[in-house]
Amino acid sequence: MRPTKRKRVASPAEDSKEQSDKVGDMGTEDGGKRGARGRKKTSVGHSSEKQEEDYLCWLLKSEPESRMEKGMDMKFGIEDLKAQPEQTACWDGVRNYQARNFMRAMKNGQEAFFYHSNCKEPGIAGIIKIVKEAYTDHTQFDRKNPHYDASSSQESPKWSMVDVQFVRMLKRYISLAELKKLHQKHKASAGPLRNMALFTRARLSVQPLTQGEFDFILSLEDEEST
Repeated sequence: MRPTKRKRVASPAEDSKEQSDKVGDMGTEDGGKRGARGRKKTSVGHSSEKQEEDYLCWLLKSEPESRMEKGMDMKFGIEDLKAQPEQTACWDGVRNYQARNFMRAMKNGQEAFFYHSNCKEPGIAGIIKIVKEAYTDHTQFDRKNPHYDASSSQESPKWSMVDVQFVRMLKRYISLAELKKLHQKHKASAGPLRNMALFTRARLSVQPLTQGEFDFILSLEDEEST
């Protein structure tokens, strides 16, 4: 079993810190390698306007600062992932149906941004990749775990997780504030971040990215912060 990770869902504090125009999840229960040639496309239902979208990349949120919940520290930043054996860990604790479904759609080798949330300066710290596709999240059965779910059973588990591996740090930290400015600009100019889930489905701790969104954000690491 991979080392257990900590909290994956966005907390109320994160909702208030990161931005004021967040859109709530529908169906919620509770609240580097640049190229992508040859990657398998993943189709995921998205919205009434876009019934189906091809997602090749992802954004996963985690908390880099200590926060205790039921005696367990929820802290798990990208440096914590780097410190794990083989720089690999399971991404457990997701308790949102839509976020869970996104994880179930992930394919081995797909890349994701590691996003630091619920902290002084939220933003993207680095790149990780999926190294094991969705399987049963054991924390739902652990009564001592903050993510225990009494309504889930071994016979019919509700929640899944994936294994992720550290790829690299970004050349610079790309903050939420910078991304928000670009999102607002791109909404007017039909730019690549105009529909980014970080702003249209902000409360999700697991979010899909199109290849265009991923590549544009990655290009920012070679530019000065706006």
